[in-house]
Amino acid sequence: MTASSAPPPRWLNRTVAGAGITSALGDFCYETTTVILPGFLAVLGIPAAVLGVIEGTADAVASFTKLLSGYVADKLGHRKLLVLVGYGLTPLGQGLIALAAGWPLILLGRLVSWFGKGLRGPLRDAIVIQAVRPETRGRAFGFHRAADTIGAVLGPLLGVGLLGWAHGLDWDDPAGPFRLVLWLSVIPGALAVLAFLTLVQDPQHSPNPALRLFSTLRGLPLRFKRYLGAVGLFGIGDFSHSLLILAATQALTPAMGVVHAAQVAGLLYVGRNLVQVALSYPIGAAADRLGHQPVLVAGYVLGTLTALLTALAFWLRIDALAVWCVIFVVAGLYVAVQEALESTVTAAMVPSDRLATGYGALGTVNGGAKFLSSATVGVVWTAASPVLGFGLAALLMAAGTAALARVQRH
Repeated sequence: MTASSAPPPRWLNRTVAGAGITSALGDFCYETTTVILPGFLAVLGIPAAVLGVIEGTADAVASFTKLLSGYVADKLGHRKLLVLVGYGLTPLGQGLIALAAGWPLILLGRLVSWFGKGLRGPLRDAIVIQAVRPETRGRAFGFHRAADTIGAVLGPLLGVGLLGWAHGLDWDDPAGPFRLVLWLSVIPGALAVLAFLTLVQDPQHSPNPALRLFSTLRGLPLRFKRYLGAVGLFGIGDFSHSLLILAATQALTPAMGVVHAAQVAGLLYVGRNLVQVALSYPIGAAADRLGHQPVLVAGYVLGTLTALLTALAFWLRIDALAVWCVIFVVAGLYVAVQEALESTVTAAMVPSDRLATGYGALGTVNGGAKFLSSATVGVVWTAASPVLGFGLAALLMAAGTAALARVQRH
């Protein structure tokens, strides 16, 4: 980056704020689906194994898209256009899910949305990271993730409220209330495209036409490759939180009924997101002082605890709402750390001219691992028991945490 394109002294600049507003609107759109989808599938009679495969496959598509989009952006220098296309695909996927009568169209809609998510993620992060100075990256990403999660709070909150209102109407289709919420979620998705177009400025357009994908990947620093190994091992256990919502829904259904249980599980997920909103910036600021990697290790410990507590809740047949509140709070804590700091740790290890590719590699490892995790937890849950599914997840997350701690020491 040249001196003339150096980031401004203030970390809260137009690009960081604009990216935060865009992410809030984007999350408002697709996180509504995250909270509605388990109940929607339950009404349609689709089992947990299918939800695990749908979420895992969508994560895998997003992950490989991240790698290619990061490479293309580093090679051609066109980042903002690709981000706009990515945000535009999310509401399109929402519409497909709203039309679904079975799992195939739900899978297609989720794939379209997550392809868009994969396309935009590493490029948006690269734009944000190059719009601030290295010493304020934790605060900038903490702010961005907090803004991002505001949408993930407001969307599900409105979705749960609308679901309760719509359930009282006269529907020929029992899935009708869920479809209405999905259609309404398209609106903020369209606004996200407009916000990014008008507010965000890409601070660098540096094409590198000689860049080659595989040679670039081979040339990434060895320490970063070890870091990716630890992230991937943790990620193999880091199941989609749609399964956590489904777990709460199933645990609470005998006492509440499926629609009320789905609403309560959705509110628990909103609570998880509120924890993330409240703590993302303080965590980023603390990491700027204490070191990003040690704080990330602590976050991984909390992730392991989330899976372990969920397995114990099923083993002990706990349907107490307070216990599920604790599980979702711990989940919010670890996601706040993970989403704020995995990118900043990457930026400290990868040269700036290959940063988007580095983010793409990070996203590919995360998404590929989550495909294995979500599909495995869902299948083991259905074929054996949820205790074994979430217990296996906890074991893998603990191994990834230990591996990350070793990377920190070397």
